[in-house]
Amino acid sequence: MNGEADLHAVAAEVRVCKACKLHASRKNAVPGEGPAGSELMFIGEGPGFHENEQGRPFVGAAGKYLEELLGSIGLSREQVFIGNVVKCRPPGNRDPLPEEIQACAAYLERQVQAIQPGVVVTLGRFSMARFFPTARISDIHGQARMVNGRLVVAMYHPAAALHQPSLRREIEADFARLPELVHRAAPPPDSEAAAPPQQLNLF
Repeated sequence: MNGEADLHAVAAEVRVCKACKLHASRKNAVPGEGPAGSELMFIGEGPGFHENEQGRPFVGAAGKYLEELLGSIGLSREQVFIGNVVKCRPPGNRDPLPEEIQACAAYLERQVQAIQPGVVVTLGRFSMARFFPTARISDIHGQARMVNGRLVVAMYHPAAALHQPSLRREIEADFARLPELVHRAAPPPDSEAAAPPQQLNLF
């Protein structure tokens, strides 16, 4: 299967998944959306009310802000992949439980493998914990780090800025660095002549 077919296969499985109790209260599962081969993959925490209604990620107020952030670096949401660590809405928008995150883990990993993004951007502490389990988001936000050969950047969730306007400047500054990070993560024209990504000074 190619990347696009892999993503469609994951989405089809997610929509009928019963691997955890979240399926019992969902209206629509939210597999995620975006093209295979996206250079940027954004991973949020879980669907909210509007996402559960529409079956699409980041379509509420936080999604509108995410679209503004993408626009500030010359991108649209159609050019990136957007997903979550859990694919069904936790009741009342509560935090996802460890067993719910684990139930969706294989889906997310298959999406990462299908897309092969140059840069993974985690939005919020629950998606950050998948790559940086002991870190505090206030300490590492905006920093690019190699995780299992993949460039990962932890960022505040866009919703955080809606609740704490003081975070907007930090979030926007972190986003402003993404184009350069994508450029650095791209395969060099002569891979033998260039240093491997692990040797880049990205901190």
